[in-house]
Amino acid sequence: MTRYTEDEGSVNVKGAALLLLGVNAVVWGKPPPHEGASMIVATTETVAGHRVAKTLGQVFGVVVRSRGLGGNLMAAFRSLGGGEITEYTTMLEEARRHALDRMVQSASTMGANAIIRMAFDSSELGSTMSEIVAYGTAVVIEPAS
Repeated sequence: MTRYTEDEGSVNVKGAALLLLGVNAVVWGKPPPHEGASMIVATTETVAGHRVAKTLGQVFGVVVRSRGLGGNLMAAFRSLGGGEITEYTTMLEEARRHALDRMVQSASTMGANAIIRMAFDSSELGSTMSEIVAYGTAVVIEPAS
């Protein structure tokens, strides 16, 4: 198990575990307040060994980010030479984590213990801002009998 810490964002997940379950699901964040288990986030319609007991509805997390003037200047200079622009890569990785955190927080508030069919979407707003959306379906799952 790998431990990740998050220093900023809408959800305090300091010391939270991110555990890969196969290639299509993760356990993310702190346990929901109503359960003793962490949130399961899957990109598929089902979670192996579980059945959906209740569908709660759509859930999403949105983050809009912009690099500061200094970051934009550094990125512009790096783009002249080609290759990866690490300032933007770092910004987008952080934005995806924060969007996922917000989606998990929203699903927990709804009473979910899992999110299925999770995906990311992104777009540019203007020339300096990026929008990242994490979305899926909040559900209550239970072990299959």
